Amino acid sequence: MNHSRFARWWFVGTLLVSLLLMLVPLPVALEPLKPYWPALVLLYWTLESADRVTLGLAFTLGLGADLLDGVLLGEQALRLTALAFIALRFRSRLRFFPMWQQTLAVLALLLNDRVLLLIVRAFAGEALPPATWWIAPFVGAALWPFLFLLMDDLRMRLRIQ
Repeated sequence: MNHSRFARWWFVGTLLVSLLLMLVPLPVALEPLKPYWPALVLLYWTLESADRVTLGLAFTLGLGADLLDGVLLGEQALRLTALAFIALRFRSRLRFFPMWQQTLAVLALLLNDRVLLLIVRAFAGEALPPATWWIAPFVGAALWPFLFLLMDDLRMRLRIQ
């Protein structure tokens, strides 16, 4: 397998693994702590390889997440597209932030994602979620430095552009 094909499979594979991590069931007490894995992995690839990440890819990944998760069709597609748009728009700044500032930016993006989800679900007629529903963006932001460094290290070891 040539190097560019391997790099493509690595890119697609990480996105598919993020969808599978989204489906991992947790005990009811830990469910509010589950981060939104597709958003975190998409953010990583947006910052590190913007030529591969497009709004169409974000929308397609979101539709796949919608189908796998069994939620309102287009809900996660809208969320991931908005997240990718903002990340692509500010990519040149975000890439060179120190890790603590990048973590705060990721927290802001994940909180924006939750607000979008709240709006979509309000229009769908669902009740307001409990206060613990807002914990997941903070967990995702706390995991961001570790996820970023892990994926960056693997990308460098595999010599993927």
